[in-house]
Amino acid sequence: MIPKDWNRFSEFRLKYRGMIPPPRRIRDDMALCLVFFTRLPLPVIDFRGRSLAAAIWAAPVAGLAVAVIGAVVYATGERFDLASGPAAALALAATVLVTGCLHEDGLSDVADGFGGGKTRARKLEIMRDSRIGAYGACALGLSLLIRWSTIAQFTDPTQALFALLAAHAASRGMLGAFMHLLPPARSDGLSAGAGAVSFETAIVGVIVGAVPLLLLGIGGAIMALILLALLFTSFQMLCNAQIGGQTGDTVGALQQLGEITVLLVASVALAS
Repeated sequence: MIPKDWNRFSEFRLKYRGMIPPPRRIRDDMALCLVFFTRLPLPVIDFRGRSLAAAIWAAPVAGLAVAVIGAVVYATGERFDLASGPAAALALAATVLVTGCLHEDGLSDVADGFGGGKTRARKLEIMRDSRIGAYGACALGLSLLIRWSTIAQFTDPTQALFALLAAHAASRGMLGAFMHLLPPARSDGLSAGAGAVSFETAIVGVIVGAVPLLLLGIGGAIMALILLALLFTSFQMLCNAQIGGQTGDTVGALQQLGEITVLLVASVALAS
């Protein structure tokens, strides 16, 4: 006689088995995000038409790769008796090189567009301009300064590793949800070409990005989640008011702001 609980479990497994992607798709989604979000040398992979929107749940995985590289550079500097300041600068430089300044470019473009444009059309025009203005330069400089100063507070390479893992993963975990909730602000461009992000994909991305926050401790993780939620809501409202949606630049700016937020929490939770 088969226990009733086993029958219920079997029914649940059969019902939801189709919702779990096969291992090959999980691998391909991770690889697709690594290709898009980093400049790491990866083998050529046939993604069989898989869109970035469908794979963006794995963006935090790309963030983990970036964080590990930055942490290794930091630990290497410490190993050769570098002070925490220079070691933090080298770690930050490594993460910027690995990503090709992808998100930094978005932050500077958003600052220039939102700060210098008077109309929605003008803001979008400025954001598409490859030249950097005063608003963009200030935003980029402040982003680098804040991130460097927080990483420099860590005297232990393990602390730096935990902080970087949490910051780079959680900041990218919000991207799918942001693209799901806000429509593209223009009919062309990077964000519009990425496709529509489903609710399920957005939720999985948030969960995958939030898990590394536990490295900050329970208190640090809760504080980071609260601040990220406030940041997400505020920036979503700002983008909707400024340009009526989101673009690839606003997605990059959100990542930068999220990374800064988590690093600030980590500087209190881990370095104290």
